Amino acid sequence: MDEQPPWNVMVATCPSRTSLARIANKWTAMTVIALSEGRLRFGEIRKAVDGISGKVLAETLRDLERDGIVSRTAYDQMPPRVEYELTALGRTLQEPLAALGRWAETHIVEVESARAAYDEKSAQADAAMS
Repeated sequence: MDEQPPWNVMVATCPSRTSLARIANKWTAMTVIALSEGRLRFGEIRKAVDGISGKVLAETLRDLERDGIVSRTAYDQMPPRVEYELTALGRTLQEPLAALGRWAETHIVEVESARAAYDEKSAQADAAMS
């Protein structure tokens, strides 16, 4: 019986690290969250993921398709139509990424407060060194 090696994202040479890096990418996370609503066309995804450029979205979708997280369906019609949806593998990311999104929304006030305190402390330290 073939056993899988013990994958460990903390080891630099472990291939699972590339998957973690892809999933941790902000555009990947937001694209998966957008596609959690169901099948969408490129323009619909771009509208849902405010701030993403067309080039970055195209690269993100291509990478997600390569990793088996998103499927792309092109319809032979005029005008051309292409739709994207999460695969079964991609749907396994819905819950953890939605949880991260909720965490970010729930704790943004605390994060902003911590940033302001850090920046103030850094500014004071810089002023003292001058």
